[in-house]
Amino acid sequence: MAEEITKVELGSSSSSSTTKSKSLWPSLLRWIPTSTDHIIDAEKRLLSSLKTPYVQEQVNIGSGPPGSKVRWFRSASNEPRFINTVTFDSERDSPTLVMVHGYGASQGFFFRNFDALASRFRVIAIDQLGWGGSSRPDFTCKSTEETEAWFIDSFEEWRKAKNLTNFILLGHSFGGYVAAKYALKHPEHVQHLILVGPAGFSSESDGKSEWLTRFRATWKGAVLNHLWESNFTPQKIVRGIGPWGPDLVRKYTSARFGSHSTGDVLTEQESQLLTDYVYHTLAAKASGELCLKYIFAFGAFARLPLLHSASEWKVPTTFIYGFQDWMNYQGAQEARTQMKAGHFVFIDNPSGFHKAVLYACRRFLVPDPDSESLPGGLTSA
Repeated sequence: MAEEITKVELGSSSSSSTTKSKSLWPSLLRWIPTSTDHIIDAEKRLLSSLKTPYVQEQVNIGSGPPGSKVRWFRSASNEPRFINTVTFDSERDSPTLVMVHGYGASQGFFFRNFDALASRFRVIAIDQLGWGGSSRPDFTCKSTEETEAWFIDSFEEWRKAKNLTNFILLGHSFGGYVAAKYALKHPEHVQHLILVGPAGFSSESDGKSEWLTRFRATWKGAVLNHLWESNFTPQKIVRGIGPWGPDLVRKYTSARFGSHSTGDVLTEQESQLLTDYVYHTLAAKASGELCLKYIFAFGAFARLPLLHSASEWKVPTTFIYGFQDWMNYQGAQEARTQMKAGHFVFIDNPSGFHKAVLYACRRFLVPDPDSESLPGGLTSA
């Protein structure tokens, strides 16, 4: 069963000292003004406008995979690790929807979707191991296979702790890659897979990387390729500039989530809360982010592409892309749904995203799914 370190009802300010990282220095005096406390508090503020009550908990996944002599990823510590989890109130017998964020993100990125989806599903969202408010072990993986295991095995231990099975699994971007790899390894637990702008379908050898070869031949390309292979992440920039980090993140979120939004754009308050949340999740200790060079080659080409496992695909799958999504949807061989938005389609166009998810899951929600037509504003490819 899940070990609940913290359970917080919507609007509650209670918290647990077990999940807090203490510091004798006030945050204003620290070069990087963040901590686990700041992440959880920023998460609560971001979700404070939601109408649906929720529970926040830290789920114990232990100190290593059962039966293994190796602790989680060669950690020298016996301390257990935890997955930050939020679960929303739902109608009895609602299908369970588990949501997995992408690279450099956390579960709070779905804040514009929780209310709408919780009206039809039992929604559970997590911070992957090494991100957000979850534990951040030292990253010691040395190969693509070990790095995939970091995320897949920790998610499986989380599933066991939560006693879940027969759930709908939704993953965005890198979270889509992890969700797909998980479903390939544990198809018996996943009823339906929803991949939102998933990463990891194409590789450098797929014949679509001529531009990358040409770019690498330039001095700029050579420098960026070296930084990539050195595992230099965007988060290191945020940490490196210390107290100026929040302003850099504010400029990014204002530019990114203002230019692609359709319909209801972010309010000033939403933008401020999202900026605060994003900063603290990016500036915290480097952990899961260091997976980058092991999972992807320079140019975001997967080292072990999902298409190479197409013959092993057993779970019904829906792909959702924004029309302006930079991820290549040509590799999607199942149902593909497009809408007007960018890569963060669930923030850019939340109403279209909700329609797409509900349509994808119609067999779990309505008695006659075949009679349901594709909602307006969506295009099936």
